[in-house]
Amino acid sequence: MEYGSIERELRIDASPEVVYEVISSPEHLREWWPDEAELDPVPGATGSITFGDPASPDAKIETLTVVEAEAPRRFAFRWVYDSGEAPASGNSLLVTFDLVPSGDGTLLRFTETGFRERGWEAAVLQDAYLDHVRGWDFFLSRLVTYANRLVTRP
Repeated sequence: MEYGSIERELRIDASPEVVYEVISSPEHLREWWPDEAELDPVPGATGSITFGDPASPDAKIETLTVVEAEAPRRFAFRWVYDSGEAPASGNSLLVTFDLVPSGDGTLLRFTETGFRERGWEAAVLQDAYLDHVRGWDFFLSRLVTYANRLVTRP
């Protein structure tokens, strides 16, 4: 396996405008991905997401930097980079959500790239890649369920 990129296509029953809010605004992100999110969805903005109780020393906090924010078509950010570094190709992972209108819903094309470019040794690369595959498979299914629920509320 190459461990180069993770790619998924998901059909969501909500409009691209709704899906864009779900993938870019902290109040919606908290519903399907991290336990806490602080970010301004504009290019160049840096924010953070937290997995676990933010007050706990075991909480995992990841910094992310918004790269693209083109409502309602694309949202992209870089993450998994060392603090003090400016995120760029070679030192971070790039997550991209492309939203394509599809009937009365949205086709979400998700990609995460940059694993090989990090220069990790083979075992670290494999572990990081497989960890992200498991994580995104879990969280992207929650994204679909949450977005669909937003448009089916009475």
